[in-house]
This record gives sequence, C-alpha cells and structure tokens, in this order.
Amino acid sequence: MPYWHDDLKKRKRSGGRRWPFRNRKKAEQGGYPAETILGNPKVRLQRARGGNLKQKLLSSNVANVLDPASKKVQRLEILRVVQNPANRDYSRRGIITRGAIIETPAGRARVTSRPGQDGVVNAVLIG
Repeated sequence: MPYWHDDLKKRKRSGGRRWPFRNRKKAEQGGYPAETILGNPKVRLQRARGGNLKQKLLSSNVANVLDPASKKVQRLEILRVVQNPANRDYSRRGIITRGAIIETPAGRARVTSRPGQDGVVNAVLIG
C-alpha cells in the first residue's frame, strides 16, 4: 500500500468538512524510504514527476569524503556505521542517512548527502 502525500480530505481551519474536488494523482503518491545499508553498490531507478528519474541508493560501500583541512575529496571505503542520530533503530541496523557517522580509513565522517534520494554518499571528516 503506497503512501499518499495529499491533503484533499483534510478539514478546514474552522473545523468544517472539506470535500475533495478531484481524484488523487500518481505524482502525489509517496514511497517507502530506501534505507541505505552497507554492502555492494546497488541503485534503484524510480520515475518521478515529469518523467525524471530518481536514483535510490539501496546499498553502498564507498563514500566521497571531504577533508576540510586540505579541501580534498577522496573516495573511501565505508568500514562501518558508528551512529545514526536520526533513529536509534537505524544505528542498530547500520542504515546510512543524512547525519549518520561512518567509519572510514581516514577517520570518522558525517554524511552530508541524502543517499536514499541523491543516489550517492557524500561525507565530511570530523574531529
């Protein structure tokens, strides 16, 4: 059952009933989160509104890591997911989202991209 992101049937500010003036559109249909995990790179393409394509990253083992001191970007292997402040369960399951702390050979890095929507893991070294 897909998610629907519409407000056709919500009530008015006054509390009165609002009648839907049209049917639901496929562009308003949402999807389930990609929940990127650690593993061999796997991307799923999804059609978006206007015929555009979204890349959902299902799993990845590399990240583009920026070193703020030298301003250099390296493509490094992800060793493990240390912490995910978005969700305690995500930390336990090792799911990579924006804000997650990952361990790389260069040190710990914070993920700055949204892998489930951008299709790539970008990160910045911390500490």
